[in-house]
Amino acid sequence: MIKPPWIRSVRRALLAAGATAALATGLLTATATTSQAATQQPCDIYAAGGTPCVAAHSTTRALYAAYNGPLYQVRRASDNATLNIGVLTAGGFANAPAQDSFCANTSCVITDIYDQSGKGNDLTQAPAGGAAGGPDNLANAFAAPVTAGGHEAYGVYVAPGTGYRNDTTNGIATGDQPEGMYAIFDGTHFNNGCCFDYGNAETSNTDTGNGHMEAIYFGTENHWGTGSGTGPWIMADLENGLFSGVNQHLNSGDPTVNNRFLTAIVKGGPNQWAIRGGDARSGGLSTFYSGVRPNVSGYNPMHKEGAIILGIGGDNSKGSAGTFYEGVMTSGYPSDATEDAVQANITAVGYGSNTGPLHAVGAGKCLDVPNGSTTPGVQTDIWTCNGGANQGWTHTSGNQLTVTENNGTTLCLDASGKGTTAGTKVITWTCNGQTNQQWNLNANGTVTNVLSGLCLDVASGSTADGALVELWTCNGGSNQQWSQQTS
Repeated sequence: MIKPPWIRSVRRALLAAGATAALATGLLTATATTSQAATQQPCDIYAAGGTPCVAAHSTTRALYAAYNGPLYQVRRASDNATLNIGVLTAGGFANAPAQDSFCANTSCVITDIYDQSGKGNDLTQAPAGGAAGGPDNLANAFAAPVTAGGHEAYGVYVAPGTGYRNDTTNGIATGDQPEGMYAIFDGTHFNNGCCFDYGNAETSNTDTGNGHMEAIYFGTENHWGTGSGTGPWIMADLENGLFSGVNQHLNSGDPTVNNRFLTAIVKGGPNQWAIRGGDARSGGLSTFYSGVRPNVSGYNPMHKEGAIILGIGGDNSKGSAGTFYEGVMTSGYPSDATEDAVQANITAVGYGSNTGPLHAVGAGKCLDVPNGSTTPGVQTDIWTCNGGANQGWTHTSGNQLTVTENNGTTLCLDASGKGTTAGTKVITWTCNGQTNQQWNLNANGTVTNVLSGLCLDVASGSTADGALVELWTCNGGSNQQWSQQTS
């Protein structure tokens, strides 16, 4: 939906709980309307249902109403210093502004995703495994900006080669013991690589046989099994097979799902398991499979080992892509009613995106990084809008306009050479927090550079694909008018 002329994300406080806010033209500041803490969060609900969390991971919010500890840790490139990112209040949302401040003028990666359950099941950089060398890459801390409850937050952006793991856990199901798990993913970020997983895996980082895993999978890998349509699908990675149902291959009841924010559930016990899913912003859950274990040798009984993985397969297969916001693992097989209550809690959060294309109004095209280049110094242009990552811009709380390419590289819109004269090239550059990378999004539809006060301008008023973008004296022309679309 076009929201003219601007969605301003000062502190990203532009969402009301349960829905994306439709903001009036010219609204430049806002106050979050969602309370910081709920009386119950997902792990409180699971505990009340008799299936307590034994692992709880999130970079966006607390998963217990009383939780007041760290959510994750970031490390900055400039001096390798680290900072734990906690919550704004007990039971509330991530203190993302602390990350913004700590990582200003440099880049940061996510080093640790802390377990909120108290069992110490933290996720850290995955080591080498049987399928691929390591250690795996760490996620760019700024590559998955979102809003949660009207507050700025960041997810875990898994580009191929990125992975987290814990091989020495406490309380995670082993053997044929029952367990449940859910995760919130970006349903538009996926590939056909193996394997974007969250859940239970081998402790040896190698493939130890059928039934030695039980993890949520999301993507379009179809070598072992599929759902209906072209995907992506929620499936279960049970090792040596991605399963959508009882059969090794197709389950037509497991649909293609690509909600911007997706709730994905897998649970399993002695000769029973299920897949469920739904839109993490509205509505309930659907059951895509519920029944007996697969009719292939080795999966009944199961042989789960109790490690936890995120973004990779059990043997460290790491060709996958995806984005993770929150997830838990439980002791015991949760009831559908308990999961339905958790889904209601999730939809009340009001997850939202403040990233979207910047439309050049006069040309009817989008601000574009040519060929999706990740090389600093490339001059931006306009191009037919295509939904590509190289046209997805985020206006940060630091007034930067950032773009994250498909490989996870994040760059900032930049006035080249700190230029302050008409005709200065507008390029992408490594983010550094300086004023030539800060942009005011104005109520009249213009975008002005903080350093120079000049307007973002399509050169010569061109409407052609590839027309270059520069700074120019503000003149009210349609080639200086911009609007943004967010999801």
